[in-house]
Amino acid sequence: MRDYFIRRSLLIIPTLIGITLLVFLVTRFVPGGPMERAMMEAQQASMSTSTSRSSGQGMALSAAQLAQLKEYYGLDKPWYQSYVLWVGKVVQGDLGMSYRYNEPVWDVISQRFPISLFYGLVSLVITYLVCIPLGIVKAIGHRSAMDNISSVLVFAGYAVPGYVLGALLLLFFSVEQDLFPMGGFTSFNYDELSPADKVLDILHHATLPLICYLIGSFAVTTMLMKNNLMDNLAADYVRTAVAKGVPFKKAVTGHALRNSLIPIATTFGQNITLIVGGSFLIETIFDIDGFGLLGLTSIFDRDYPVVMGIVFIASLLLLIGNILSDLLVAAIDPRVRFQ
Repeated sequence: MRDYFIRRSLLIIPTLIGITLLVFLVTRFVPGGPMERAMMEAQQASMSTSTSRSSGQGMALSAAQLAQLKEYYGLDKPWYQSYVLWVGKVVQGDLGMSYRYNEPVWDVISQRFPISLFYGLVSLVITYLVCIPLGIVKAIGHRSAMDNISSVLVFAGYAVPGYVLGALLLLFFSVEQDLFPMGGFTSFNYDELSPADKVLDILHHATLPLICYLIGSFAVTTMLMKNNLMDNLAADYVRTAVAKGVPFKKAVTGHALRNSLIPIATTFGQNITLIVGGSFLIETIFDIDGFGLLGLTSIFDRDYPVVMGIVFIASLLLLIGNILSDLLVAAIDPRVRFQ
């Protein structure tokens, strides 16, 4: 097993190179890049102030200024040379400088990382703590009143997109009832509050966004747990165990449950990326300055160093999450042997 995970860990490097190289090429050759944006802004500024354009250029920037812009955006070198330079900086822990914020990319990302990490971890913990027991109860009590009612509620929630639910929750609980704030992660006087009041303030702001984050994952995890447990309960090995006198409760917890958790474990790695990725639509509605909203605004603003930094971190977390999923599967399923 050790050799297997060493090989998997070594594969992270070429996989990251492939992903980042593809995204780097897209950002390099896509139309409407930072150069075009800067030229357009310069032309608009020149027209608004009625200044004369550079002679012979037909634009607000001279050839020397264009050369400086190319050097600033790293467009004065071939794409392969620029990519090698970017990889060299990443190895040293430098993700570059943001075009928009004029700050190191890591500083821009790290300012928003705790917010997305909070929502991601809380959503993940609540999902597994609630959906796994609920799926077990629904599988054992299949077609009961509790199963039918919970299925209606779960699928009704799944049918409503999180951002749509967020708008409705804001309209009712924030505008009409004034029970929750309109958005943000903390209040303006957060620094003046006591530690206990700070926790309550964060929970007060996070209640409605967490409902929107959880509404979709509840249905997927609950039904995945229920369907897999029902399949295992109908398997021959469970019926044989019950026929030999094993109590049904022990057959569920000692045999069927463990095998039913294998599909849950295989999807755990994908949720690692969702911990920090978040949802830019939900973050936009609730004015949460998180990881997802940062990625969206960086694409709109052509802030490609930030885009590359987000892609690099998200890809790295996904690859690490897949390895963690393999570890969980190996721990749950004794039949798995990594060679």
